[in-house]
This record gives sequence, C-alpha cells and structure tokens, in this order.
Amino acid sequence: MHDNESIHPYRIDIPQAQLDDLHRRLAATRWPDELPGVGWSYGIPVGYMKKLAEYWRTGFDWRAAEARLNAFPQFTTRIDGQNIHFVHARSPEPDALPLIITHGWPGSVAEFMKVIGPLTDPAAHGGDPADAFHVVAPSIPGFGFSGPTTETGWNLERVSRAWAELMDRLGYPRYGAQGGDSGSVISPLLGRVAPDNVVGVHVNGMLGFPGGDPAEFEGLTPAELARLGQFQDQDRAGYAIMQATRPQTLAFGLHDSPAGQLAWIAEKFKEWTDPACDLPEDAVDLDQLLTDVSIYWFTETAASSARLYKEGQQSWGAKVAYSAVPHGVAVFPGDGGVRRIAEREHHVTHWSEFPRGGHFAAMEAPDLLIEDVRTFFRPLR
Repeated sequence: MHDNESIHPYRIDIPQAQLDDLHRRLAATRWPDELPGVGWSYGIPVGYMKKLAEYWRTGFDWRAAEARLNAFPQFTTRIDGQNIHFVHARSPEPDALPLIITHGWPGSVAEFMKVIGPLTDPAAHGGDPADAFHVVAPSIPGFGFSGPTTETGWNLERVSRAWAELMDRLGYPRYGAQGGDSGSVISPLLGRVAPDNVVGVHVNGMLGFPGGDPAEFEGLTPAELARLGQFQDQDRAGYAIMQATRPQTLAFGLHDSPAGQLAWIAEKFKEWTDPACDLPEDAVDLDQLLTDVSIYWFTETAASSARLYKEGQQSWGAKVAYSAVPHGVAVFPGDGGVRRIAEREHHVTHWSEFPRGGHFAAMEAPDLLIEDVRTFFRPLR
C-alpha cells in the first residue's frame, strides 16, 4: 500500500477555545427584526431562533455528543487528492455484508448515530444476526471532518468514484449502498460506477427526477401527483438555487455567525421532517440536530458543503444510463418518490411507503429505516 493510500485512525476532539468562541458569538448575536403574524412564511421566526440558539449556548452538551460520535471507530484517508473522513463500524458477525451509507446536505455522519448499532449488531438489538452489516459511513468531501474541498469538480459522480475506491481500499469487493438526500443520488451512481461490486442500492426519499414527458403523469395516484408537485414549488427551492449559484457569497454569513448557520439548517429540519410535526424538535432529537449543526460550525464547512450544489447543478434532472443493479426505495412522508419514475432508469425490486418519518429518516424513524434496509438486502446477500 502506498503512503497516499494509508488509512489513519481519527478521533474528534474540538479545542475548548472553539467551544468558548461559539458560546461568545451566540451570546453576542445581533437579531433581525420581523413582521408580526407571518409565522414561518418568510423564513425562520426570531422568537424560535432565540430559544434554539440559547439552548445551543447553555443547554447542549457538545462533549457528550462528541463522546457519542467517538464511540464509533473513525478514520481518514486521501482519495483523489481529497481528505476523506469515515466511520467504519465492523459487525461482530463474520458473514456481515459491507454497507456504505451516505448522508446529504445539511446532514453529516451524526445522522446515523441511531442506526449504526442495530445495522452492525442486530442480535444485540432484538434482530436476526443474519441481517448484519459492516457499516462504512463517510463524510462527503467538503462536509464535516472530511474538511473543505480545495479544487473545483467535486460533483456527485466524483464522490461516487471516491466511494468505490474507499471500499476497495477497505478490502470489500462486494457491498451494498444506502443513502438519503444527496446520498440518494450518490448511492445509485456508485451502483453505476461499480456494478460488479455493488449488490444492491437502497435509498430513502426519491430515485430519479421527473422528465418533461406529460405521459409520465398519466394514471398516477393523487398521492404520487402531490409528491411530483414538490418539484414545481419554488418556495422550497430557494436554498438550493443560492447554493448552486453563489455559495461563496452565502458562506460569509454562515461562517461568521453561528446563529446564521443554525437558522440555515434548522429551517430545513422544519420543512423536510414529518409534516405531522410542528417543529423540528417534535420530529428529531434536538441534541442530535445540534450535533449536526455543530459539526458544520466547528469544521468550517459552510462554503465547501454548499459548493456540492454548484458543482452538480448541470446534471440536475439529466438522463442517466439504466442501472441493472437491484434498487430499493423507502418513501417517507414529504418525500418525492414515484415508482414509475424510479423504474425508468433503475431496476427497482423493492418499494415501501411509510406513514411516519420524513426526509431525515435515520433520525426520525430509525426503526422503520433499519427494518426496510434489512428486508431489501436479505435476498441479495
């Protein structure tokens, strides 16, 4: 193994000075005004943000979160000129299937804290040891502990090629892939990049984008039409257009103000979590959410994570070659998945629709996601 292919153990250890700086900045936040009676329709309300920021400053325990993250073995390696950080949690079951799981924006490996244990060691969580996985959970280049990217061109396909190299480097010739958000694009791309290695791809959310053909919409159920309607909703797309066009300009506010970073991410947790929940903390564990936000803040990756959108925007909705790798889809409330559209470019062998949960399934409904992943991969082992 060449030096540039070596794998190094990694442990998260944020200097106390950075924590002190975060708390000082939160205490000194200059709050904006707002209109009366508009709720969330203009964005995240000031009153809600003040409570959330105060909890981040005085109630949230980063050291406890850090210890929870460090309970999982972590490593770094260099691939294609980029530092790659990853969790590598091996199963106690010798015949476990390797599984690479990928987060998205505004996510991180912290999303997976509730699913890694049951996936790696089902027997310890009331499951069947035959369903065990060796879990590899990398931080996307430009995100979290992978640190900022240093050159242009880190789009989703390049990430998928890096994942194929990572799994090869770990000695896994045969493995599954899972992902949500950006991970629901990267994982199928990995199946295309390494079809001889990937036994199956499971995504939560959606698989494939609607094309311009009106025939695609004929005979769809009202629920499916409603899901596709989200693609026409400009109100929800503002963040993506900003990150895909001017990520650098946006980054000054997010990088300098923890309240700015918190608002940018917390708004997505309001909009994308289970529609039955009024506030983000009704849908996800608030400490887990703040762990995620803290990772963006401490690693200074507001700019580089947003660049993923800029790098990839040319390929949004573009046709891709058909993938014969088996694909499974778990659709949670608020997701945009439609089977007919998924099947246009993917060999779909498994489809589930759930009544609870949302976009951040590993945080919102870990039990449902875990069971669906196990069910999908069972015949593919």
